[in-house]
Amino acid sequence: MVEGFTSFTPDTPLEIARERAANSASFVFPIIGEDGTLAGVLSKSDFIKPIPRKLILVDHNELSQAVTGADKVPIVEILDHHRIGGFASETPIHFWNNPVGSTSTIVGLCYEQMGVSVPQDMAGLLMAGIISDTLNLSSPTTTQVDERILAHLSDITRVDPFELAEEIFSVGSPLLTMPADRVITSDCKEYEENGRRFTVSQIEELNFSHFEEKQGALLEALAGHQRGLQLLFAALLVTDVNTQNSLLLVCGAPEFLARITFPSHRPHVWELNGVVSRKKQLLPFLLQCLSGVAGPPPP
Repeated sequence: MVEGFTSFTPDTPLEIARERAANSASFVFPIIGEDGTLAGVLSKSDFIKPIPRKLILVDHNELSQAVTGADKVPIVEILDHHRIGGFASETPIHFWNNPVGSTSTIVGLCYEQMGVSVPQDMAGLLMAGIISDTLNLSSPTTTQVDERILAHLSDITRVDPFELAEEIFSVGSPLLTMPADRVITSDCKEYEENGRRFTVSQIEELNFSHFEEKQGALLEALAGHQRGLQLLFAALLVTDVNTQNSLLLVCGAPEFLARITFPSHRPHVWELNGVVSRKKQLLPFLLQCLSGVAGPPPP
């Protein structure tokens, strides 16, 4: 009966829906699906109802790395093993930040602290997390706590960690199984330091045999990622789990690139022998380079 009305789709972000509803004279708004059928009805009063969702951040504590909308709901707990990135909360929360090699180790400690037995399937998942994060206990981030929890989980699952590690690292090469843009974003963490935003991604390979043929596409995707998000720079760490060496690709501000002192492999690519940890080895170096870059952040 009324042709001119405000409506939303089921995937309209809440912030956009709230703004459009506030500027509308209507009091109710139909939610219309892709096929044109009515999927629901939203009223202005719905926007003042409390949101029942609460959030626990796992393996990160910076909102730039959290799911979209994380700043709109109460964050009640954090389990992490990375640097503390200036997080603030309105009320006291449980914040467990432990400098171990894997957040899966912290989850294992949670079971231990509460005196709860780890189910066998969960123990297998936690084993896979520890093995992947610590390169089967060979990463410099590995601690005795990681070793102890992994041994305990192995007893529960009756699975040999070395056999599981061989299966995990032989599943397939990200360089061969993913397009370049997926390689950049599959394990990508965003950081902000003194108003400068940047991202650092990482993939693990059994060797560098496929790198030469893929590096052009990787650099193109990395440059597009950096421009699209208006970052100071974007980096990708390609790690050889067998030799414990890495190649670093970086696209961004020339004044930042000029401060990278690792041996150059080719333009925008550097050799990082003995570097496998983004958190403990690469990030501190990048922050040191960043501290020497003068001038305001890019627009």
